[in-house]
Amino acid sequence: MDAQLLRSTFAVVERRAEHAVTFFYSHLFWHNPGVRDLFPEDMRAQRDRLFAALTQVVSRLEDPGLPEYLTHLGRDHRKFLASPALYAAVGTSLTAAFAHASGPAWTVEADKAWTEAYGYVAGLMMRGAEEADAAGEPAWWDAVVVRHVRLGEDLAVLTLKPRRPFAHLPGQYVGVSSLRVPRVWRTYSLANAVRADGTLDLHVSRIPGGAMSTALVDGTRVGEPLRLSAPGGALTARTPPGRPRSYIAAGTGWAPVKALLEEAAEGPEAVPARLFLVARAKEYLYGREDVERLRERIPGLNVTYITSAPGRPRDQATERLLHALYTCGNWRAHDVYLAGPPGFLAETLPVLDRLGAARVHHDHLPAGAGPRGRPTSTAEWFIGPPDPHWHDPEARAPRRP
Repeated sequence: MDAQLLRSTFAVVERRAEHAVTFFYSHLFWHNPGVRDLFPEDMRAQRDRLFAALTQVVSRLEDPGLPEYLTHLGRDHRKFLASPALYAAVGTSLTAAFAHASGPAWTVEADKAWTEAYGYVAGLMMRGAEEADAAGEPAWWDAVVVRHVRLGEDLAVLTLKPRRPFAHLPGQYVGVSSLRVPRVWRTYSLANAVRADGTLDLHVSRIPGGAMSTALVDGTRVGEPLRLSAPGGALTARTPPGRPRSYIAAGTGWAPVKALLEEAAEGPEAVPARLFLVARAKEYLYGREDVERLRERIPGLNVTYITSAPGRPRDQATERLLHALYTCGNWRAHDVYLAGPPGFLAETLPVLDRLGAARVHHDHLPAGAGPRGRPTSTAEWFIGPPDPHWHDPEARAPRRP
């Protein structure tokens, strides 16, 4: 692939991102009417996710990990019923959209480069799907809700029972789909280590305007079916025996950290560990009973609860955390497991770098459009593009020594 040419043409398209993506879906649905039924009714989030996924691929053209990323993406796309015919249709519409958005900048050479690049990407994705099919892995797992507990107004813990064995590692996430929000998948971390009965816990925080989170928190009932995608994620335990660990969790980032701590509690030896549990306000700090049970099972687990002071801005909790991190020592000896909203991670990671933490493990989960909201015009997108809705949470791998 001609990476330089691909990036230069993509830079032109990027300036008209909203227009290009709208043209793409219009072209795809017009020429392939049956394809529209595979997509959600509300396409706003889908359009953002598409362009973020394209940005991810273009930014990693020389990355040796790109083939693995694309095969995993293809394995995951089976839940969308992606077929070879759909891959071909998407390629045709994508090229047409880029040509339309680029105008005079779209040359014969650019057309050839993008056609070849898309063939490479689609080929790896389809190979990933074929390998998963050959291994007998389903496109999704059917599960039933066996428990639904509200923790305050905006939070719920759902316990699910997959109808067939579901192998996962503590700290991983899954895609979740509900009949209440057809053809929409959202990512949630699993909140438990492996159990003998195979049940899984999800911690779901209701997001304003979030159709899936609202359905899961407010509408879902015991006995209701859900679908789960294959598990994924980089926030899994990989610390050598005996090495100390620090866990930092904000909001529902407590879910994967809880799973990791449950796994550590089942280990053969006590490991020095410290936990920082952060919430924007005291009323949002949940899971204390679980923390205390884990403290009993993990000798030497040091726990610090952090919230904003009453009447102070909610972002003060992050400031308090950063101060607490600076007061702790020996970061070079600790593996750090970090989970929380993308903005929280963005503030915390540079501090951990300055403290000298050599190994920091984290996932970037799909985010909303950010505090500005979704751009309403091409000019607004160009002047202030939103934070990307990463299509694949493994897009950013943990840093390694």
